[in-house]
Amino acid sequence: MKYLLSCIVMVAVLLGSSYGARAQTEITLLVPGPMGRETMPKVIAGFESKTGDKVKMTFAVGSRDVEPYGTKQLVARGQQSDVSIMFAPFPEALASGNVVPGSATTLARLVLALSVRRGAPKPDISSAAAVKRTLLAAKAIAIIEPTQGTLGHQAMEVLQKLGIADQVQPKIKLGGAQPVAKGEADVFIGPEVSDNVPDGIDVVGALPRSVATPVEIVGFVSTRAKDPKAAKALLQYLRSPEAETLYKAQGLLPAH
Repeated sequence: MKYLLSCIVMVAVLLGSSYGARAQTEITLLVPGPMGRETMPKVIAGFESKTGDKVKMTFAVGSRDVEPYGTKQLVARGQQSDVSIMFAPFPEALASGNVVPGSATTLARLVLALSVRRGAPKPDISSAAAVKRTLLAAKAIAIIEPTQGTLGHQAMEVLQKLGIADQVQPKIKLGGAQPVAKGEADVFIGPEVSDNVPDGIDVVGALPRSVATPVEIVGFVSTRAKDPKAAKALLQYLRSPEAETLYKAQGLLPAH
């Protein structure tokens, strides 16, 4: 009898282990680089610990030398990810039919900032007028390549709102913050995020809201998600208070 009971217990344990292995889900996640290569793994670790599911995370390529550039272009071209995070606006991604429009979930907002070479004097950016003076005085202005997506376009919008886009066009350098780090540009108009600042760069601070509107960061479930329920669970966790705390520490603004 004892032998029989031991066999039953062993079978139950094996079946339970087998069920657990089958029940575990791997969810693929596409993330824009400025979301943070240090912050996002911490967010994902919290989700995995809470659910037991695994997340395979891919950061969008942020290089001018590689096509396609950002998450919205990747989604529009059909990259298979269960959940994709994009900077608004994203008409090409929605038009592709590769994401579920109704799943749109705003996770956080990103603020544009001005940065200078490490150790350089930090200019006044306390007002639109001060930012305008700083940019006009700069010998060269670095921005992200606009064809990469939202952040490059947002930088150009800053120049347009200040009424100096045509005036400073000849001294714009593409390539993100690297021209500033190399001493080829005086200032960089880019994201204000703590773990995305390259070596050799100091962030002066966020640009005034009058010239730089925060960019919404939005997550979507793919129309071809392997497990839509698990994908939705991940997307909801990315909006959770735990995730929001990590976003704030990184320098992102709350969703609302």
